[in-house]
Amino acid sequence: MSLPLSRPAFAAVVSLCALALLACARPEPAPAPVRAVRTLTVTGGVAGSRHEFAAEVKARVESRLGFRVGGKIVKRPVDLGDSVKAGQVLAQLDPGDLRLGEDSARAALSSAQASFELAAADFKRYQELLAQGFISAAELERRDATLKAAQATLDQARAQSAVQGNQAGYASLRADAGGVITAVEAEPGQVVAAGASVVRLAHDGPRDAVFSVPEDKLALVRALEGRAGAVKVQPWGSNELLPATVREIAAATDVATRTFLVKADVGSAAVKLGQTAAVIVETPKLGSVIKLPLGALVELGGKTSVWLLDTATMTVKAQSVEASGAEGNVVIVTAGLVPGQEVVTAGVHVLTPGQKVKRFVEAVPPVPPAASAVTH
Repeated sequence: MSLPLSRPAFAAVVSLCALALLACARPEPAPAPVRAVRTLTVTGGVAGSRHEFAAEVKARVESRLGFRVGGKIVKRPVDLGDSVKAGQVLAQLDPGDLRLGEDSARAALSSAQASFELAAADFKRYQELLAQGFISAAELERRDATLKAAQATLDQARAQSAVQGNQAGYASLRADAGGVITAVEAEPGQVVAAGASVVRLAHDGPRDAVFSVPEDKLALVRALEGRAGAVKVQPWGSNELLPATVREIAAATDVATRTFLVKADVGSAAVKLGQTAAVIVETPKLGSVIKLPLGALVELGGKTSVWLLDTATMTVKAQSVEASGAEGNVVIVTAGLVPGQEVVTAGVHVLTPGQKVKRFVEAVPPVPPAASAVTH
């Protein structure tokens, strides 16, 4: 049988139970921090971009010219930068061996001609003997075969003589068109093989502005391909803008620079070969667009979004947008926002829907006190 507790003891037990219950209770969660963010009030405007690429003026056609036969160069009457005409001699080989070959072929042709004439005379005589019954038809057939063989030998010798004559003519390297010598790759006294480049000739005629485009601008330039005057070329040191047409874009990137080579036709404009120029590519003007810093965009649920600030409650909510491109660190937004909305531009990756925020305020450094005047 338990004894009843005294009043002081009962009060002590109740206090201990209350303390135990308080110790087991879950603590209240700490309030979410109020983050400081930078914001920007949206304004409408017109967007358009202008891109400049360094270019070099080159000829539409530039040929590497070399001899069709090998030999030793004895003279080269042209130098780098010389203007030449079609048919002008650019270099000369030692023609000694080529002339000997031509003389040998000519002698073989004379021998074949004599053999053919003898075979033709024999065939005519045997025809008369057959008519008189002194020889058989088989003998005449043998003479006919001899005549045909002599004819074939004559044809072969005639063709060989023509080839050797051409070979002798190849000792002189001539310009196949008028133009300018842009490179010299062989000197007098040098022995060159057939086909080895001796000079490089830029043909007279249309000129191209050749420049390189990075991968991210390729689509922009490709959209202008074939459109007359779609790009402008500004020669170095001149304010004149020459209309040009993108006529050729490389199918693969350069292995060293990872850029695409582009050729823009400037026609017969008054530009010099090798001259430096700037190719200007402008995108069409877009109206009613909004420009935001690149840091304002965030990907939420697979969509490009921004955080909008509700100034009444100082909370943020996500808003999906459509971006059409970028100009440096600025993104052009074409849909999803209207002027007057306030967008978070910094701190976007740590925000959640409905989160409390406050505007970031730059700390103003204290102004040092003015130095007191010293009296003497």
